[in-house]
Amino acid sequence: MQLSDFDYDLPEELIAQHPVPVRDQSRLLVLDRAAGTIAHRRFYDLPSYLVPGDTLVFNDTRVIPARLVGTKADTGGKVEIFLLNRLTEDTWETLVKPGRKLRPGAAVRFGDEMSGEILSVTDFGGRVVRFVFSGIFEEVLDRLGETPLPPYIHEK
Repeated sequence: MQLSDFDYDLPEELIAQHPVPVRDQSRLLVLDRAAGTIAHRRFYDLPSYLVPGDTLVFNDTRVIPARLVGTKADTGGKVEIFLLNRLTEDTWETLVKPGRKLRPGAAVRFGDEMSGEILSVTDFGGRVVRFVFSGIFEEVLDRLGETPLPPYIHEK
């Protein structure tokens, strides 16, 4: 299997840029494996496709505003930090840009509300960052962070 096996043409005008106002109006693609057919329906039609014994899995995860844009304390250069995994109350495993310029000991500022210090480099090239802030981290993050979106979504 090659990664290219998953390539397909999806015209830009068919990519939704925002959710539908009434969520059950979302599109639902139904594949009948036995018949080999595809049907285009709406999410409110889902119950008609369920049979006893089926399992529904609900994804109720919340996407956090995990992308932080700041500046290097010593040079003022632009820095992006993407939060991956919380290690402690104030320490996160992250991805950083530009990686080569953010070595252990480097300080990053995110306005007046928060700063961070690069503690170490991870096995995969990320960074462990300790953040300094006042208050509750999630509230500061809601104000300073950006929700990560795939590159094909252009609207916030």
